[in-house]
Amino acid sequence: MPILKRETSLFPDDLFDETYQAHHLESGARWWAIYTISRKEKDFMRKLNASKVAFYCPIIAKTYRSTQGRTRTSYLPLFTNYVFLFGNEEQRQIALKTNCISQCLQIPQHTELVKDLRQIETLINTKETITVESQLQPGEAVRIKTGPFAGIEGTIFQRRSQARFMVTVNYLQQGASLLLGEWDLEKIY
Repeated sequence: MPILKRETSLFPDDLFDETYQAHHLESGARWWAIYTISRKEKDFMRKLNASKVAFYCPIIAKTYRSTQGRTRTSYLPLFTNYVFLFGNEEQRQIALKTNCISQCLQIPQHTELVKDLRQIETLINTKETITVESQLQPGEAVRIKTGPFAGIEGTIFQRRSQARFMVTVNYLQQGASLLLGEWDLEKIY
């Protein structure tokens, strides 16, 4: 089976724009966490894109060596089986008709979710190596003050004697982390 190229993981491109959010929230749009049937995230996103329904699914590149020694890159969802849909009831019904959904969960705190997803998207766009983190442990909450990650809030933790910076999606109790760089950090109180 051929390895597919990176596909659209965010539709429309200005989904996280505050103006876009405000306009659509006024017209009845809501955020939904869609739990897809196993390995159906990309199929679901293709169908949403074709129907012009707003969605986001964080996709990361995973590089590995094949048995023949070739380097391969696959594009995988950061949070397995989850796609975030932003739409009204009619758009949710369109999504339900795709036959890709296991559960559809309405998100009560949409502002917190949007903030978390924006931060995850910023990390992904830096092309740094991202690691999935689940079952979050408490740690030091910090904000990056300068550089390409300025303004991103996360948690510092240690894994295998390496300091890592983690951004979480509290709704899922999962997150993404990367090696802590030479960043200027400030503690969040």
